[in-house]
Amino acid sequence: MESWPEPVVRVQSLAESGIKQIPERYIKPVAHRYRAFKNKKMNIPVINLENAFSEDEGVREETLQSISKASREWGFFQIVNHGVRPELLKSIRQVWRDFFNLPLESKQLYANSPCTYEGYGSRLGVEKGAILDWSDYFFLNSIPSQNNCPSSCRGLVAEYGEQLVQLGGKLMRIFSNDLGLDENHLLKAFGGDDDDIGACLRVNFYPKCPQPDLTLGLSPHSDPGGITILLPDHEVSGLQVRVPGEGEDNWLTVKPLPNAFIINIGDQMQVLTNSIYKSVEHRVIVNSKKDRLSLAMFYNPRSDLIIQPCQQFVTKETPALYQPMTFHNYRTYIRTKGPSAKKLLQSFISH
Repeated sequence: MESWPEPVVRVQSLAESGIKQIPERYIKPVAHRYRAFKNKKMNIPVINLENAFSEDEGVREETLQSISKASREWGFFQIVNHGVRPELLKSIRQVWRDFFNLPLESKQLYANSPCTYEGYGSRLGVEKGAILDWSDYFFLNSIPSQNNCPSSCRGLVAEYGEQLVQLGGKLMRIFSNDLGLDENHLLKAFGGDDDDIGACLRVNFYPKCPQPDLTLGLSPHSDPGGITILLPDHEVSGLQVRVPGEGEDNWLTVKPLPNAFIINIGDQMQVLTNSIYKSVEHRVIVNSKKDRLSLAMFYNPRSDLIIQPCQQFVTKETPALYQPMTFHNYRTYIRTKGPSAKKLLQSFISH
């Protein structure tokens, strides 16, 4: 589709209008609303990435085992000491906050469409009458190059994108080694090297909400791509992860650490590893008193490559769980339907 099915409403404008009740279009079914997880002390694993390259073999092996366990069981972990400068993280947050604080008419110059999603947006999916999420965003289809990036952000986005693509490459090599593959196996499956993978950036802006218990900033979903490197708002929690083995309604609110990245496994990695690594459902809650901003860099396969379980993980006892697909065809579903829990990945299960 070349246009949205109905007029686009900017959620930030709704929030700043002083409304006391949110429009019905944003009210989620009762079963999908916020519930506090019973174990408030639990958090996703925190890993000192610097130790993965330590000269101390014991420290290195312990760290790599922690990454392995988190990828297989949680699908999520936080990394600290990752090598990206804190000053860059502070600057990239601020330049995007400045963008969302611009007058609406200035932001509207970058308004996006369902064709590419690139630019300033406020909804996912093109189903008319869908229940919407309480968020605005800015999406860039290609990192570090930028076709539709505001000029005020370009320099920082280029530097940030370059460093996160390098970080993603390091993680992919760690994952390949953990899985018993050649160090560059997963990189080759994604396109060959850091210059050929399909990195893109989504800047999420979650305005404060007068009725946060009735809505969500982002509905439950697993990320369709390879891995996600998320720079969260460490001052305002919002990301919730479905806790493995804890039932349908147990959503853990992640406690972000300052200057940490949150890493999560995407659907393409679950496919490539034949479900050894897990992409896990997550969602975002909103806040009644504070806006929240996060940056998600998606480290994805090149869109035209066929993705299927690696031959090393397919045996008579463990047949291929997923049908071959291109990433382009795969993500077209979420761009059409919007977030849909794990339904997308389940639809590609081999029968």
